[in-house]
Amino acid sequence: MAVKTFAAIDVGSYELAMKIFEVSKARGMKEIDHVRHSIDMGTESYTTGKLSYQRVEELCRILGEFAGIMKAYQVSDYAAYGTSAIREIENTAILLDQIQQRTGIRIETLSNSEQRFLDYKSIAFQGEGFQKIIESGTAIVDIGGGSIQISLFDKDTLVSTQNLKLGVLRLREHLAHLNASIRHYEKFLDEMIDAQMAIYKKLYLKDREIKNIIIVDDYISTILRKKSINNEMTGYAGVELFEKFRMVYQNQSISELARKWDVPEGTMPLLYIALIMTKRIMETMGAELIWAPGVTLCDGIAYEYAQKNKVIVSDHDFEQDIIACAHNISKRYRGSKKRSETLEQIALAIFDSMKKVHGFGRRERMLLQLSTILHDCGKYISMINLAECSYNIIMSTEIIGLSHVERQIVANVVKYNHMEFEYFEEMSRYGMRDMGEYLKIAKLTAILRVANGLDRSHKQKFKNVKPALKDNRLIITVDTNEDITLEKGLFGRSAMFFEEVYSVQPVIRQKRTI
Repeated sequence: MAVKTFAAIDVGSYELAMKIFEVSKARGMKEIDHVRHSIDMGTESYTTGKLSYQRVEELCRILGEFAGIMKAYQVSDYAAYGTSAIREIENTAILLDQIQQRTGIRIETLSNSEQRFLDYKSIAFQGEGFQKIIESGTAIVDIGGGSIQISLFDKDTLVSTQNLKLGVLRLREHLAHLNASIRHYEKFLDEMIDAQMAIYKKLYLKDREIKNIIIVDDYISTILRKKSINNEMTGYAGVELFEKFRMVYQNQSISELARKWDVPEGTMPLLYIALIMTKRIMETMGAELIWAPGVTLCDGIAYEYAQKNKVIVSDHDFEQDIIACAHNISKRYRGSKKRSETLEQIALAIFDSMKKVHGFGRRERMLLQLSTILHDCGKYISMINLAECSYNIIMSTEIIGLSHVERQIVANVVKYNHMEFEYFEEMSRYGMRDMGEYLKIAKLTAILRVANGLDRSHKQKFKNVKPALKDNRLIITVDTNEDITLEKGLFGRSAMFFEEVYSVQPVIRQKRTI
């Protein structure tokens, strides 16, 4: 791979940002320019559901300038993503088409979990600093305009992630509605933040010890990485520093502080909100240290591009984080660990033996694995309506790293494992539009149903399962001396659907051990 120039564009709630990178296998990734423009889209998006004519004009003008900068740098590839301000407007498709027609820039809308995963990737690529800090209890607090994401690590494994509607722009709108002056922010913010953090602590923290917080934002990170604030600061701080910031805020004017910290004056109220929020989160968790690595969404976009093109390799296994999240969701809803492990083993063995037929890759294999882990989560609510309850739990729960479409695939595979499969014509009546997505659901469901049929008694009777594709038959050899009359007798229905989807007949062959 020769040296390429790549542009990462973040269409954020309060700012448009673009970073230009040189990317090559020999030198890795090097940032060569960073362009930013403040534009408050979040306030309109969150309150009215649309952007005004003036705001759209400004947005297109700046993106047009970005297009000119990309041309000057001879950018060969780019990725442009919109976050919550774009996600929450009512006419997203119309707006994005208008932007593409006027500027030539195609913007894709990130789901919340995709956005946070890119931020998380950019932190993980900090290397030893990230790996060292997550060895003990750590939380990543990702502060956006519309919401914040809190992701918890335990012994370097991501165990949970949760989104809270506590974004700085959203909170500022609440404060404006109350006619609160900046001097009274802390009182009102404490009440709003504490209300949600109390629930969060009860549901997700419990007895978990959190020592460190990694902060990702456009506000506090800027200050913490300025050595002029404190000669010893290199992005790290303790809770006592926030008290110093609070005292400074009370004793100096906004304009004085903006000049002192080299921050736009209009950003100062948002910075103050982020400071108060982070302080309250640290106090709730009992955290002692905060680290601001200074990464942005643009960094995450660039790292993902470099990773896909095999320019850089991370020591951290992001796929395992997604799987760990699914295990914790299953645990929360009292899922059967033994049953999930059995289904996972059988389903993945079938998937691997059918590669030439289904044509799927590593990502689809992971989606099947997630489906086996979450296959019975709905029984926590209702054993009769297991299918619908499982679907609703998965669709209502953030799994960081999965797109909305991927989460929908997993939810539907789990759902149709427990109920009659619906064909495309039926699914299209309530939103299914993509034939490729539909076929993934059908093919993965067929595999999960066969795996489910092989453990119909939930007694894990098989010591070993070896599927092998021979002509138009999938011979599934099982090692067991137990009576599998039930499994064989009820296997037919699962086998029929599998055969319909793949034109391959699954057959159980028992091998008795001596």
